[in-house]
Amino acid sequence: MKHFKLTTETITTISGHKLFRIELTCTCKWGNKGTRGGFVEKEENLFGNAWVSGNAQVFGDAQVFGDAKVFGNARVSGDAWVYGNARVYGDAWVYGNAQVFGDAKVFGNARVYGDAWVSGNARVYGDAWVSGDAKVFGNARVYGDAWVSGDAWSNSPLQIQGSIYFVSFCTKTLLQIGCMKKTPQEWLKSKNIAEKENFTKEQIKEYSLYIKLAIEIQKLNHK
Repeated sequence: MKHFKLTTETITTISGHKLFRIELTCTCKWGNKGTRGGFVEKEENLFGNAWVSGNAQVFGDAQVFGDAKVFGNARVSGDAWVYGNARVYGDAWVYGNAQVFGDAKVFGNARVYGDAWVSGNARVYGDAWVSGDAKVFGNARVYGDAWVSGDAWSNSPLQIQGSIYFVSFCTKTLLQIGCMKKTPQEWLKSKNIAEKENFTKEQIKEYSLYIKLAIEIQKLNHK
């Protein structure tokens, strides 16, 4: 027997999906019988002991199962999967074909989408975005304004909040500064970009140090 049921309380998403608030049909770790949770489009969105609470929404062909929990104002949609002991909360969104599992947590304003995976004890939070074929796992932390797409990350990628722009490895080979992406070696040769952006001498020196640090980190990771 399912541990929840759909109630008559409904909302409609901007994309036109009609969602139903769920309610516990038995007392369990998520609360007492009759406790109301978040919203799902259909019973098939929720499996096993999983739960959706607060104003969180799960819809489309998304599936939340195992002991996973989606809460706060989080959204899980598309063909996304959230399972294991995973937690998705805050204003986080998980969609597309993304998967969040293990003991992973996605929260804040984070976005996980595309074919991305977040697993293990990984944390994705703040305004971070993980997309494409990216794999974030182990004890990795992705946060702030970081964008990670492609390749696998078992450790936290380089992320620095500079005086003007955020600096981060968005893939194993590309360093993102602001909205532009280049290899660290290409960045070193791109002094004209700094001039176009009206960087001061101090700022040019600052970002040159960040780029050189990125090159050294790449060397360590390829040993």
